[in-house]
Amino acid sequence: MPDTQALVNDFLNKLKKRKIEGSQATAKQTAELLRSVISQTRVPYTNQAAALIQSVKAVGERLIAANPVELAVGNVVRRVLHIIREEDLSLTAAAMAGVNLSAVSDDEDDADGDNQPVLSAAAIAAASRSTLRPPSLQTLLEDVPDFAAVPHTSSSGGDSEGKSKSADKSSRSRKLKHDVIEAVNELIQDISTCHEQIAEQAVEHIHQNEVILTLGSSRTVLEFLCAAKEKKRSFRVFVAEGAPRYQGHLLAKELVMRGLPTTLITDSAVFAMISRVNMVIVGAHAVMANGGVIAPVGLNMVALAAQKHAVPFVVLAGIHKLCPLYPHHPEVLLNELRSPSELLDFGEFSDCLDFGSGIGAPLLHVVNPTFDYVPPKLVSLFITDTGGHNPSYMYRLIADYYSADDLVLQRRATSGN
Repeated sequence: MPDTQALVNDFLNKLKKRKIEGSQATAKQTAELLRSVISQTRVPYTNQAAALIQSVKAVGERLIAANPVELAVGNVVRRVLHIIREEDLSLTAAAMAGVNLSAVSDDEDDADGDNQPVLSAAAIAAASRSTLRPPSLQTLLEDVPDFAAVPHTSSSGGDSEGKSKSADKSSRSRKLKHDVIEAVNELIQDISTCHEQIAEQAVEHIHQNEVILTLGSSRTVLEFLCAAKEKKRSFRVFVAEGAPRYQGHLLAKELVMRGLPTTLITDSAVFAMISRVNMVIVGAHAVMANGGVIAPVGLNMVALAAQKHAVPFVVLAGIHKLCPLYPHHPEVLLNELRSPSELLDFGEFSDCLDFGSGIGAPLLHVVNPTFDYVPPKLVSLFITDTGGHNPSYMYRLIADYYSADDLVLQRRATSGN
């Protein structure tokens, strides 16, 4: 098995050099790395969950610092931490239920024993969870884990009881890691299939003879539109080219190859064409806790045009893009600047330098931001792999997928600066 530290360093190098394209690939590789970290972490007899949380946090802080703009990394780290807490809570509830059932079994010959109510494992698990956080859909649908009954010994078997407790601790430690790894495997599977799960909902939102507008290139949008076409929906797509990288050219080509009528327009023509559009469907880089969207540059202009003409603005995003932080949070880096060469080649740029001053200070400055921020008031609907949600519902999803104790991951790094 490869060394965990070598895997971490290799992934850190990829993040720093921006070698991983797309939030989905980044999220999936982050989850796979954390799975390796968990599997190779030595867990003590006591505070097993705390040991796993400490290991994941230590790696997670380094991953986030390597590429702060890629918020999917921090989202997956927080999601894995939440999984550890949830699995530990489930095992604790199961152990409590086993102790309760054991006590009832020992006293079953007592005349008063039959009159005492016995709590089931499910009831105790639900009670334990409700004391820590409000109930959620994920909690209500969650199965109660199987557990073995606690072995009973007589009061004279002190040594046997001690060995039994030691075996139980060792077994519980192994079971915690096993359950956490299984849950992380499910998370990886959800990330891998998020495009398909979102695309399955396309027929519910795209109707016959509609005109759809999008900007730039997004695999989620591509699969969503093609899924609607496969369901015999007939519609046309307007694609804004997404300057300066012109990713819209790639999307338009893909749509035409799949048989969808497509019209390519410039970004500046969005306001001129929006009155003919029935719906705007776009992808997202990240969805913030307030329902705001960090998206490719130019989408705020599209959202304003859609609001002006009362056109629904729909955002497609997998759950791994849901960030539990707010845009003003210090850990959130809303933007980064790309190379000026995407706007001007270096030959043209050199002509604008003032060599007469002796220091070559440029008179022309080129700013090339990567992202826009779209406030929640401009978003009509989010479509995720769990269904459609209003922007005001984001807080509920955050409660389902993240723990409040894990929202801030870089506290130590910040305090050290």
